This record gives sequence, structure tokens and C-alpha cells, in this order.
Amino acid sequence: MSFSKRLCVGVLLLFSVCLSSADDSEFSQKLAALTTTKLSEMSAAVEDVANTGKEQALPYLDALLNNQLYFRKSDSKLFRIDTSKDPAIMTEVAVDKKLEGADTSDFKKIIISNSVRTKLREVMARLQLASSDTKLRARAAREMLGAVTESDKPILEEALSKEKNDEVIALLKAAIALPQLDSGTAAQRLAALDNLEGNVEPAVRNRLNQLLEKNADGTFIETDVAVRSRASVVMGTIESKLQRYRLLETIFFGISLGSVLLLAAIGLAITFGVMGVINMAHGELIMLGAYTTYVIQQWLPNQLELSLLLAVPAAFVVAGLVGIAIERGVIRWLYGRALETLLATFGISLVLQQAVRTIFSPLNRQVATPDWMSGSWQINSVFSLTLNRLYIVVFSLIVFALLSLLLKKTSLGLYVRAVSQNRAMAKAMGVRSDWVDALTFGLGSGIAGMAGVALSQLTNVGPNMGQAYIIDSFMVVVFGGVGNLWGTLVGSLALGVANKFLEPASGAVLAKIFVLIFIILFIQKRPRGLFPQKGRSAES
Repeated sequence: MSFSKRLCVGVLLLFSVCLSSADDSEFSQKLAALTTTKLSEMSAAVEDVANTGKEQALPYLDALLNNQLYFRKSDSKLFRIDTSKDPAIMTEVAVDKKLEGADTSDFKKIIISNSVRTKLREVMARLQLASSDTKLRARAAREMLGAVTESDKPILEEALSKEKNDEVIALLKAAIALPQLDSGTAAQRLAALDNLEGNVEPAVRNRLNQLLEKNADGTFIETDVAVRSRASVVMGTIESKLQRYRLLETIFFGISLGSVLLLAAIGLAITFGVMGVINMAHGELIMLGAYTTYVIQQWLPNQLELSLLLAVPAAFVVAGLVGIAIERGVIRWLYGRALETLLATFGISLVLQQAVRTIFSPLNRQVATPDWMSGSWQINSVFSLTLNRLYIVVFSLIVFALLSLLLKKTSLGLYVRAVSQNRAMAKAMGVRSDWVDALTFGLGSGIAGMAGVALSQLTNVGPNMGQAYIIDSFMVVVFGGVGNLWGTLVGSLALGVANKFLEPASGAVLAKIFVLIFIILFIQKRPRGLFPQKGRSAES
């Protein structure tokens, strides 16, 4: 690049920096004016701040609207102060930093009137609708639904002319259309209804329902037949859309329940399929995983994300070691006697429950959820996915994939499959079946511990929490096919979705009963489940 070109670039950069500095200086001056302006001139001062066009003005204006904007007497810096808390929460607005240990007497509140509040709502809507953040624009348009004044209409129309996002466009059209249903001509009202078609926002549905309501004498409140007919058609399309979202929501909750059942049952499928052991202590191994999560959070109280990540391998190790101890200490003496393994492991489950009550007390323990797992993913106003359940669905599929790889691609997996298909032949080929049994039981127990980590994010941790999943786990294993991982996956998801579809009609308890009856009848036709596994239990 030649010297002259470099000089031009440098001058342009210097000019842009100077312009930016000038803009910031003007913005700071407009904000500072809020601290000295008389109440009668406050609306003009607010307009001046908004006319800078800076999104940084929104936190200041929001604090002012909520009567929380103060300035420090010593240097006139602006703070948001929430006096409803004790002590008051003080945040410097410019840097979004909390101030500790300050006295509220060092600050002075900026007073506003009702007319200023009206002006604030107007200028905030203008700034939000002009924001570069799509979510902020959508939220601003949604908040204006059903509350648009005549002065707001030009702002909305200008924003609509510049908008590119489909969701925000639909919201802006609805915000403009709703007032037209009250005061427009018949043609304008029909056009407004066209703009509302397919919009599932509550304000839109409420207004359309009003158009279709009847008076006490049975006559329609809306006298225009064409408007009423068109409103009925638009409402029908909206209801069809709502039905689809309700169906998707039910399927999601069913998959969520199925993923929990998958985590709870997948370890049981291994031990039951390979070893033929009816492990009634499986629920308590899940409980140990949940308590491991609780203990790690107590060690790292201020690091929830790290504690949860550490809890996964820790729960696997703790529950796995307990499982190996159970197998080496009790189960190995009872192979081939299924009823006695059931009674022995039932006794072990009682011992584990009492041990936990002694150590942690019988009271339930609350395990905190990290911020990234809290809340929901709001797809639209009527459909959202709970984040903790969504993450558990992903986690369960990851565990399933890793376990499948382990059983198919490692020597342990080869030995496990060999023992499950023909124990005597595997021993004759040199496979140490007792070693395989111990590691298999430990693997299944470790996965149960990981299930406990996931369940700790959905429910309270208590000594009896595992009992709620042991029966469902056995149903999943038997329905899918004993010892078959793909059968466990399909069975858990199928039973989870079936439960959620039955619950609205029959209730949670009856839904479980119907599912149990279905499984009993199914087993009469297919005793070895959906995906039969060749193994000791199947052969016998």
C-alpha cells in the first residue's frame, strides 16, 4: 500500500474515532441532564436521551420507569437501586456492577410523573424496536400487543418497514392489526384479520374469542356477519396450529420421561441380560449417584457447573464400586437361583436406604441446577422446551451411544456378549466368567449412578427416590427384550410417550396401570420382548 493510501486510511480511522467519542460525550451529557432537569421538563430530557439512538440508554430508561434510578450526590453517577430488598441492591448502570456497603442516604432518587412514564414507554418501545437484537425486538413487539395507542402506530409501521425477521414481522403486524378490529372500517377489519391468521399469541386469541362471543339473549356481540365469519375461520386455523404444538409438547414430555427410564433401565438391562440377576437394589444404586451429586455440590458450593460435571464420573465410580462389592460379596454365590437373588438384593436395598438415612438423615436434599440448565427454550408463546429435561435427553443418548461402543468395540464388550450367549462355551474358550460378571455388574451399577445424577436435576434427592424407578425399569427391560440395548432404548421411549398420551385422559396412576396391563398382554404373545436376545436367560 502506498504512503498516500495509508495516510487516507489513517485519517478515516481517526475521524471515525473522533465521531464515536463525540457521540459518547453527547450521550453522557444527555444522561447527566436527567439528574438536574426539573420534573416539568423531564419528558423532553427523556426524549433527548432516546434521540441519541443508543441501545445503552435502555437500562437507564427501564430503571427510571420502575422508580429505581438514583444518582450519587458526590459524583452524579447513575445507579439502579432496588430498595425492596434488605439491604438494598445497588448497581452502577454504566458498567452493570453491584456496589457493596454503600448507604442509600448518599444517593438521590430521580422523580418522574405519570406523563413521563407514558413518554418512557414510548421511547423505550422505539429503541427496542430499532435494536440489533432480534430477541429484544420480538419482546418489545409482544409487549405492545393489545396496548398500542394512536401515537405508537407510526413507530410500529416504521419498524415493520425495516424488519427482516419473520417472527418480529408477524408480531408487528398483529400489534398494528388488533386496534383496527375496534375502530376500523369493515374492509380494514377484514384486512386486520388476514394479518392475524396463524398468530398464536394469547392477546390475539383473546381478541378473536371476543368477536365470537354472544350476548345474554343469544345474539352475537359482533354484528358484522362478514367480520364474524372471517374471525371464525382465522380462529380455526389458530386452533389447528395450537393442536400441533400440544402434540409436539406431549411427545417431548414423553421422550423426556423415556430418557429418564432409559438411564434407569439400561444398567439393569446389562446385569439382567448377561447374569440373569434380578437386582432389586438397582434403585438404590441410582440413589447413591444422586447423593454423590449432592455431596460434591456441598464441597463446591459456588461452582455448580463444575460440580455437576465432576458428579458424572464420580457417581459412576461410587455406584460401580458398590455394585462390584455386592456382586463379589453376595451375588456370585447365588447364580442360577433368580428368586434368591431377588430376595438378597431386596435386603441389600433396605440396608443401603438405612445407611443413607443414618448418614444424611431421612429428609430430602435439594440439589441446585446450574444456570445453563435452568429455565426453558421458548420457541413461541405457546411452545417451550424445558432445558433440564432437554439436556437429560441428550445425556441419556450419549450414555447409550458410549455403552453401545463399549460393548461392540472393546474386549470387555466381546467377553460380555460371549458370556451372555453361551456361558459354558465362553469358559471353555478361556474367558474368566467370574471376572466378566463382576465388571458387568459394576458397569450396570455405574450407569445407574449416572442416572442418579440426571434425576437429581429433576427431583429432590432422598432415601426412597430409587424405589420410584425400579418397577418401571424392569418393565422397560422385559418389554424391549432382556439384555438388548436397542430394545431398552425403544422400550423406554415407547413407554414414556405412551404414559404422557394416556395421562391427560386417565390420570397418572391409571396411565401406569394401563401400561402395565399392556405389557402383561404383550408378553403373553412375545415372552422374549420386542428384540429377543440369545443368552442364558433366554435359553432357560
